[in-house]
Order: sequence, then structure tokens, then C-alpha cells
Amino acid sequence: MLNNMMSPPRDYPCVSRITGSERFIHYAFMPNRLRYCGGDDNRTMFEYGLEHGDDAGLRSILRRFNGALPYLRLIARVNGISDPFDCRVVEAYWLGNGLLERVDARHLYDELIESYGRRLRGRSREIVLDKAPAGAYPHHNFHVFDVHSRAGEFGQSLVVMDQCRISWGCVQQIEGSELIVSRQPLTLVNGKLALGPERLERVARQVDGRGFVDDAQPGDVVSLHWSWACEVITEQQQRNLAHYTNHHLTLANQTL
Repeated sequence: MLNNMMSPPRDYPCVSRITGSERFIHYAFMPNRLRYCGGDDNRTMFEYGLEHGDDAGLRSILRRFNGALPYLRLIARVNGISDPFDCRVVEAYWLGNGLLERVDARHLYDELIESYGRRLRGRSREIVLDKAPAGAYPHHNFHVFDVHSRAGEFGQSLVVMDQCRISWGCVQQIEGSELIVSRQPLTLVNGKLALGPERLERVARQVDGRGFVDDAQPGDVVSLHWSWACEVITEQQQRNLAHYTNHHLTLANQTL
């Protein structure tokens, strides 16, 4: 696996074989199954993801993900992309790519006020809004590290942050419906968030014998969300995810 000294993120055409909406499902499926976000259409959403469907019915389901949608719309708008579920936009939000670099502090600041301002009070409001001029991007891991708990969505526990962030793991073994991956957990070191040494962890790859990474092989790197394998990612995608993860860990540590 790559170490944490990452090359700068690149902006490149989305090379995914699936649509942006399908890709969104890969990441949103498990927290929705756990009833953390979205509506009550988990089985339907899962079937869309497996069958490569994308229609008005799916878009209606995805618009219920109120946590992610404001960020997707912001990334799309700033980059002149009409569809917030464009593959490049979805990749920018979950993994990170060059589209994020075009979202300046004012754009993000205004979006945070619009989407979360009413749920933030006092010092928490100040902390979150100040992250925009400090260098935050509309990336999922920024939301996890600095917005989630302060907006009253989750408790600010290490376990929750580690599960909710998008992480990555290198597949070591395949055992039935699970993968054994080598992954860096989120830890506290001298009161600061950090990625710890790699360790072996079990993650789910299938539900009822089906999943989104059925072709994954030992040596592949998969993205992970709530101990669910979302997709096999490229080396550059891993670099981008690590870059934005470490960047937002640094920002979060400023106000712990």
C-alpha cells in the first residue's frame, strides 16, 4: 500500500464503467442499510447498484441523502456540471479529485451556512464555518471529521468517525462474503487524530451472495464505508483519497 506522503490530486476524466448514480449507491448503500442516512429504499437501491440501472426512480431515492446532496450540488455548480450525480462529481465527493480544488472558501462557507447553519450553535457554528477559509473542501471526510457531530448527526466518537469516513484497504484474502484487508485505523495520538499502523480487518463484500466488488482479488485496493467494500480503486484514486483524508485530519486537529 502507498504511504501517507501523497502526490497532489489530479483532475482526470472519470473512467468508471458505471454511472455516477450507481457509484453513489456503492458508497451510500451500507449507511442507508444501517439507517444512518437516506430513505427507506435500501433493497431497491441495492438492486439498482447491481443491475446498472439509472432512471428517475433512482434519482428520487438518491435525493433523500440530505447530507451528501448539498456538497454534490456545490461541486457540480462550481465546475459547470449540470448533473450533481455526474461520475466525476460523485468521485470528487467520496474519494477526491481536481474538481474540489475549484471550490473556493466562499463557495463552501456559503453552502455550510445554507445547509447546516440552523443546526449549528455557538462555538460549534464558529468552528465549522471557519474550516472553509482554513482550507476545507466539500469532501465526505471533511463532513465526518468536522461537521457530523457538531450538526447533531452523530456523537463525536473515534469509532464512529473511523467507520463513517471513506477509507481504503488492500485485499489480503477472500473468505465467503467477507474480505480480509490491510487497513490503517483512525487513532488518537497525544490527543490528535491520526492514521495508525496497518492491521488486518474483516469487511463485508456481499449481502445475500451479491456485492459491488465481486471481482476483487488479493492485491487490489478497495474503498470502504462502514466496513463495506464499495469499489476497487486505482492507485491514483487511492492517492487522492489519502491526500484529502490527511488534509482534513490536519484541519480537524486544529480544533480538537
